[in-house]
Amino acid sequence: MHWQKIKDEVVARLSGDPALADERPFIYIDSQQQQLHWVDIDDSKCRVYPISTALNGIGNRLESYMTPFGIHRIRQKLGGGQPRGMVFKSREPTGRIADDLDNREQDEITSRILWLDGLEEGINCNGVYDTFARYIYIHGTSDEYRIGDPVSAVCIRMKNDDVFELFDDVMVNEIVLIV
Repeated sequence: MHWQKIKDEVVARLSGDPALADERPFIYIDSQQQQLHWVDIDDSKCRVYPISTALNGIGNRLESYMTPFGIHRIRQKLGGGQPRGMVFKSREPTGRIADDLDNREQDEITSRILWLDGLEEGINCNGVYDTFARYIYIHGTSDEYRIGDPVSAVCIRMKNDDVFELFDDVMVNEIVLIV
């Protein structure tokens, strides 16, 4: 892939905001391949992680139970300092560690949370399309064995070790493109 070209297209779609041109690195989520690409153009690095997007597919409407598409940013990073497998409810640690990583019964949020905010008005920002108001995250899961299949309730699931690694490398306001 031509990462610089993708990044330039993202900046152009956001009205050419020069502040975004300095955003490095960025995240590219390929829902068809069920992969998250962490791209650092400056260092010519790309790491690829398997993920799981929503069982119901890709879409932006409130209560659609779909993973939103388009251009986002990381608005908040939550869970730093918590142990691997910590289960979160309403973005707060519960004190319980998920030790069953084949938990298909619940869509548990574990380890780390990257809370996304849509940047495209009428697509994933404001009204019935608002990604932030929909509580869309990139997060760890207690259902690691199905990573690679679109089985999540709505968010982007990652393996706990992977989200730990990604969390330490990303910054608030980093761009996230979901296609």
